[in-house]
Amino acid sequence: MIEIIPAIDLIDGRCVRLSQGDYNSQTTYDAAPLDVALRFADAGVRRVHLVDLDGAKASRPCNLHVLEAIASATDLDIEWGGGIKSREALLDIFSAGAHHAICGSVAVRQPDEFRTWLAEFGGERIILGADVRQGKIAVSGWQEESLLSVDALIDTFLPDGLTEVICTDISRDGMLTGPSFDLYTRLQSAYPKVTFTVSGGISGMDDIRRLDALGLPRVIVGKALYEGRITFDELRVES
Repeated sequence: MIEIIPAIDLIDGRCVRLSQGDYNSQTTYDAAPLDVALRFADAGVRRVHLVDLDGAKASRPCNLHVLEAIASATDLDIEWGGGIKSREALLDIFSAGAHHAICGSVAVRQPDEFRTWLAEFGGERIILGADVRQGKIAVSGWQEESLLSVDALIDTFLPDGLTEVICTDISRDGMLTGPSFDLYTRLQSAYPKVTFTVSGGISGMDDIRRLDALGLPRVIVGKALYEGRITFDELRVES
């Protein structure tokens, strides 16, 4: 069964969701991040996806207190993205309790640094965040676009031990319109030794079951959970 990874996106220490990465289209939810994480853990979730949206804009982690609280109160396997632009930031998020670091901007702008991290910490802990808009990689909290394609970015680091990629289709993120099935099946077929995590557009359990049938190993779910399109009972059964 495909692994479902719930997302907690953070601004000012609170749970939020954006649409298509637009900070002006923010929805803030009442539940505290720790309470949400505890509910995920109770539902049998093993891994949670934390995104520091403040950190993505500030180029440094800004919500480490939330990470520390969740790591202290749960046994969840935590993957963290946002603001990891330096070795100091990388060590900070690991010290605060993250098990995995999701790196996008640094892989594009400082590829040699990213290679060093892969060599030191391994491909299981250092995850490539490949965020795609109109076929090109976007960086800095999706505020800027590069000239790289997702394939070119992956090809750059395959010889260096890259094994995990979280690929987000920004055009679908937070839109509840379904994921880019063709994109993910193509990538998984092209790079069979890489574990791909689907991100963006999940509208309900039917999308997840289709991804599972297609052989995709992992999927991140955000807005569909917060909007009640996927219930915690369904999450408990499927996890």
